[in-house]
Amino acid sequence: MTESARTGRDAEAVSRFVESFAAQLVEAGMARMPARVFVALLSSDAGSMTSAELGEQLRISPAAVSGAVRYLAQTHMVSREREPGSRRERYRVHGDQWYEAITNRDAVLKRWEIALREGVTSLGADTPAGRRMSETLAFFEFLEGELAALMERWRVHRDKTFGPG
Repeated sequence: MTESARTGRDAEAVSRFVESFAAQLVEAGMARMPARVFVALLSSDAGSMTSAELGEQLRISPAAVSGAVRYLAQTHMVSREREPGSRRERYRVHGDQWYEAITNRDAVLKRWEIALREGVTSLGADTPAGRRMSETLAFFEFLEGELAALMERWRVHRDKTFGPG
């Protein structure tokens, strides 16, 4: 039995929401299948589903679910959990997935900064290209510095709004 059937929700309305929000994520740069899987998980009451449940709801193959979940796990948007006493995995989205995903971008920013410093050196700081690289580097350094403070402000706001997590 699907979640919509158990909860009395309109399965078509849920499907339209999943596809609509997934399309917004695709416009923002996320790949289509991971976006669909992520929104399906996000919109489920349990916040978790098996590969079979995702495949049934989204009408996609197990391979499509697997590829999408691999991407989402690498970006810290979902986690995999083994069902007790089973070889089946459940895929779970957590309430703080956006926080985790953005916080984990810190490592990416650091790698970009290293590459950009090398670019400034290679191109020459006084060349037009070197100056563009320097400005890009300064932007990412600024972003990295602001991100920590922003995430702390979010934690305080979240605790005040939803209670300690």
